[in-house]
Amino acid sequence: MPPTPLRSSPPSVPPGANRPVVAGCLGCFGLFLAVMAVALLFLIGSDTGPAALAAGMLLACLPVPVYLSLALWLDRYEPEPPSLLFGAFLWGAVVAVFFSFLLNTLNSLLAHAATGSVEVAHLVGAVVSAPLVEESAKGLALLILFLWKREEFEGVVDGVVYACMVALGFAMTENFQYYGKALAQGGAFELTVTFVLRGILSPFSHPLFTSFTGIGLGLARQSDHPLLKVLAPPSGLGLAVALHALWNGSASVHIGAWLGAYILVMIPAGGVVLGVVVLSLRHESSLLQLHLWPEVQAGRLTQAEYAWLHSISRRLKVAFSVFISQGPAAWLACERYSNLASELSFLRHRTRRGLTSPERSVLLEGQIKQRMALERQRFQWGIV
Repeated sequence: MPPTPLRSSPPSVPPGANRPVVAGCLGCFGLFLAVMAVALLFLIGSDTGPAALAAGMLLACLPVPVYLSLALWLDRYEPEPPSLLFGAFLWGAVVAVFFSFLLNTLNSLLAHAATGSVEVAHLVGAVVSAPLVEESAKGLALLILFLWKREEFEGVVDGVVYACMVALGFAMTENFQYYGKALAQGGAFELTVTFVLRGILSPFSHPLFTSFTGIGLGLARQSDHPLLKVLAPPSGLGLAVALHALWNGSASVHIGAWLGAYILVMIPAGGVVLGVVVLSLRHESSLLQLHLWPEVQAGRLTQAEYAWLHSISRRLKVAFSVFISQGPAAWLACERYSNLASELSFLRHRTRRGLTSPERSVLLEGQIKQRMALERQRFQWGIV
């Protein structure tokens, strides 16, 4: 006897029916970004001059690929979609900087009007306004991804990676002004000093601050403890603001105070972030061990494949071996195969926690397994 259809089932939506709406929204957002970017360049250029702005932009952009690569390397098991990473970077480089520029300027003007002191206005802007406004502006991008892309924001590692993307975009645009202003006011010597301080000694200051917001949201996502889910995000943001305020405050006092904060607070804080990421990667490895084992039992994975798919070091060895022996195309297939195995494991974990419905899970599992089978045919490997 055929099953009775559900009475309350909603009418089906043709595939791609919402694409025009999505395309329209993306187009409007892109136009909004373009207007803000032009406005930002005009505001910065009016302070530095066009020639100094161009030099500052060049110097600020040159090391960005290196910094991005270092941040992305943290996400070893399931790299995030390039579109979301690029969107996070653009948010930091344009949206967060634009609104931070406006609000920080406004708050400094209000402080000056209330006290009549330029020094107080500068201190309020640097130590109070900038940490609150900038970390909130960057954190808003993480919150949007947290709420909107639940399947792509699954834990602490994702939170840190997205935080680094937003913060590196923010730091790049901020450096347009710092480098351009240094060149315009002090020439090549001051530009060199500024680049050493900002581009070499402290390029990851903004990513460090914002990583705590990402950790807070990541803990809320991967935890089932109700109190932690509520307290972790604001606690992470609070730590980000506090570190930012300490950083700016120490720089406003004296170079010695800044170096003290750098050595005694920022380096240990960076160690904490890396430690949390390492523990989170171990947690992800345990999830792969748990949720890939049924594939071994079903005969779809060999014991040897299972052994390297849940280990970062073995994944790297296998990928390197495939690249050397079979070339870039096979290496890409191997990387896609590994990422799909992670995707399958995390999908099963979300389903177990009730974050993905069983019906949707069955559909997605079938698609992932088909793609894994296709990728598996495109490379050969030996036990490494």
